[in-house]
Amino acid sequence: MKTTNLAKLRKEMEQALERKRFEHTLGVAYTAANLAMVHGVDVNKALIAGMLHDCAKCMSHHKQISLCRKNKITLSEIETADHSPLLHAKAGSCLARKKYGITDEEILLAISYHTTGRPHMSPLEKIIYIADYIEPGRERAKRTYADIQNLQEVRRMAYQDLNETLCKILSDTLDYLARKGGKIDMMTRQTYDYYCQNPPGEMTERNGSL
Repeated sequence: MKTTNLAKLRKEMEQALERKRFEHTLGVAYTAANLAMVHGVDVNKALIAGMLHDCAKCMSHHKQISLCRKNKITLSEIETADHSPLLHAKAGSCLARKKYGITDEEILLAISYHTTGRPHMSPLEKIIYIADYIEPGRERAKRTYADIQNLQEVRRMAYQDLNETLCKILSDTLDYLARKGGKIDMMTRQTYDYYCQNPPGEMTERNGSL
């Protein structure tokens, strides 16, 4: 992998993103690095993927769609909907490659699927997905005591087993969307089915070795 100057990348993200989004980005990057150390994943890759996971958030919805289509990225109906919370992930992967020179496919996949997950995720992909959910600033986004208690439980799990943590987050996300009447992206459902309904299990995917 080509060496990436993390200090330079951090400065570029600070300039490109709104203050709260940049603080969230730092939280994800450093949480991902911590998880990488615990689970034997490349820490530098975790930092880069975490630093760039929301890099497209500074772009308009129209520009995100245009970038994805220009790069022949398939988008779901939910991803193309106005105010989609999912679209920036795939757009961010394109931007990471085109603007920030990232060529490592594992990093690009981690950025691309940090909102939905996917079957057969690498350990790095799982770490970025989880870090985005548990980073320190997430307390401010939780509205009830139960939400905060749940977050604390997920944080404890994250340092023990990536697959179990992934299932917990996916299950809670689907429950939340069902209660709110929100639309569920097909990839999120497929990820849930793969890891939670018919889990790869103790075998090859324990802690994400597949």
